[in-house]
Amino acid sequence: MGTKVAPPRRGGLLRSLTRVLPLAPAVVLLLLFLAGPIAYCAYIAFTDLQLTGQAHSSFVGLDNFRTAFRDDAFRNAVWLTLVFTVLSSLVGQNTLGLALASLMQRASNPVRTLVGGIVITAWVLPEVVAGFLLYAFFRREGTLNAILDWLHLPSQNWMFTLPILAVSFANVWRGTAFSMLVYSAALNEIPKEITEAAEVDGAGGWRRLWHITLPMIRRSIGTNLMLNTLQTLSVFGLIWVMTRGGPGNRSQTLPLFMYEQAFQKSMIGYGTAVALLLLVVGSLFSVVYMRLLRTEV
Repeated sequence: MGTKVAPPRRGGLLRSLTRVLPLAPAVVLLLLFLAGPIAYCAYIAFTDLQLTGQAHSSFVGLDNFRTAFRDDAFRNAVWLTLVFTVLSSLVGQNTLGLALASLMQRASNPVRTLVGGIVITAWVLPEVVAGFLLYAFFRREGTLNAILDWLHLPSQNWMFTLPILAVSFANVWRGTAFSMLVYSAALNEIPKEITEAAEVDGAGGWRRLWHITLPMIRRSIGTNLMLNTLQTLSVFGLIWVMTRGGPGNRSQTLPLFMYEQAFQKSMIGYGTAVALLLLVVGSLFSVVYMRLLRTEV
């Protein structure tokens, strides 16, 4: 006689529905306010939609993307976006955040509180306010040149000669607090017995950092790099306040180029295509970091 398969019980199905039902409002909201706009923007990127009162838009296929890759201004924006991201996020915020977190591990409580308060204050400032502060610091008659003049060192118009470095430094100043907090939490999780044993064995500070600290906080480094990179790729207000992408287009990253094409030149379709390309760049960075995070220490 064959074995009879028991039909699925209604109780199990009911329990599954009961578990899923509380998530339904969140799923509906995500579809309405996230997936829907993204799908509509993806459609617009393949049209010639403009902010000029046109009655109808036409489907142009990949023309917007072909135009972008043939556009010298777009290629310049891609290059400056990579420079801005590497300098201010991968090198600046990541390295300085780790250095501050390591120093604060050894600092006294008053010093830790003072330094942490100063760094976090820069982080919580609105982006526009931070942009104006750094503009006042780097402008021709600003604070930096006043300090250089007082030290009898040559000064220059930083916003004109090195605009991408100026905005990169501004982003480092504003965003380092996040990296510092991430690394402070990670360093606190390292057992003291391990570092003490390394000190007893004669390992110096650099050897402990390279062979013990960095491997043990590897996953925190990957997470911090991914979040910082995605945030840096979308920076708009800080650069807009300081340079508006100028002089010329020497500090025009992809978000500013996209804004110029979509809202200043009224080419919504082309600007949205650039936004999708920026989304692809961010996705590629995310995939790389997620693959690194899969590797166990």
